[in-house]
Amino acid sequence: MSLFKRLFTLGKAEANAVVDKLEDPIKMTEQGIRDMKKDLEDSLKALAEVKALEIRSKNDIAAETERALDYEKKAVLLLQKAANGKITSEEADRLASQALQKKTESEGHLERAKKEQALFSQNVSKLEGNVKELRNNINSWENELKTLKARVKVASATKNLNKQISEIDSSNTISLLEKMKDKVAEEEALSDAYGSIASKGKSIDDEIDNVLKDDPGNKISDSLAELKAKIASNKKDA
Repeated sequence: MSLFKRLFTLGKAEANAVVDKLEDPIKMTEQGIRDMKKDLEDSLKALAEVKALEIRSKNDIAAETERALDYEKKAVLLLQKAANGKITSEEADRLASQALQKKTESEGHLERAKKEQALFSQNVSKLEGNVKELRNNINSWENELKTLKARVKVASATKNLNKQISEIDSSNTISLLEKMKDKVAEEEALSDAYGSIASKGKSIDDEIDNVLKDDPGNKISDSLAELKAKIASNKKDA
């Protein structure tokens, strides 16, 4: 007996408990489809057998109908022969009675064959209905299986992603990154502090010299003084 058939024999609570323990819905659905295909195969075999019986009963009806008519004709012919003097009345009555007895037997077989044919016809209709339903269910669940496979892939990918995110949170990686950011900010603040301290350590003379050493105006004044001294020296020589 297939798993699905066994489930149907259990109570609702028991069946639900069994289903809850099933780990692979794809494999179980595939198994269910295989079970239905086996049921379909058995139903087709039974349908063929019952149809064969129905056909035989129809043939029996035709044969017994013809046989009953034939015996009736023979009884008539026997009585006609007696009327024509070809056989005695006693012989005609005896044989005609036998022929009518055979006719009665054929009529009995005919009635039985009709009842069997009606029963077989009903069974054929039921089996054809079962076959049609099984084919529809198989087709429906094969389409459903495609959808289930796609859903399982999406669910699996989502589960793995959520698991990765969960593991990242649990390992404090985000917290570590936040600490690294704070550490960089501390280093930047410390660098600014040292720069400020170094600036405050200079004397006022250092600051003045530092400002004036690169003043372009001082260089021009020095050049002008040198030029005046040179002119004065030339006048003395003249």
